[in-house]
Amino acid sequence: QVQLVESGGGLVQAGGSLRLSCAASGRTFNSYAMGWFPQAPGKDRVFVAVISGSGGVTYYADSVKGRFAVSRDNAKNTVYLRMNSLKPEDTAVYYCAADRRVLITPEYTYWGQGTQVTVSS
Repeated sequence: QVQLVESGGGLVQAGGSLRLSCAASGRTFNSYAMGWFPQAPGKDRVFVAVISGSGGVTYYADSVKGRFAVSRDNAKNTVYLRMNSLKPEDTAVYYCAADRRVLITPEYTYWGQGTQVTVSS
């Protein structure tokens, strides 16, 4: 069982930056790929980034390439999502997720409770 807790969301102006964190429980954190999925009101969760258990492999959605960066610190059981040049359309609840597979679709086994990101124009 893996429990995930996101933090770091908030209100930011367009063009600003935020860093989200996702802290995981458990002793096998480095066995899990970690993904980030924002969900805007009335819409499905969409993939934006994933990082493999070792941190050596990352994938990004085209919409965030060059703006977002995913990283992890396995010693701290934490994954991060650095978001730069934020746009109003990035507004969503951001969920982190864990799975033993590196996935770009939301078939992850474990999910956090989400953290709200609001970007004002």
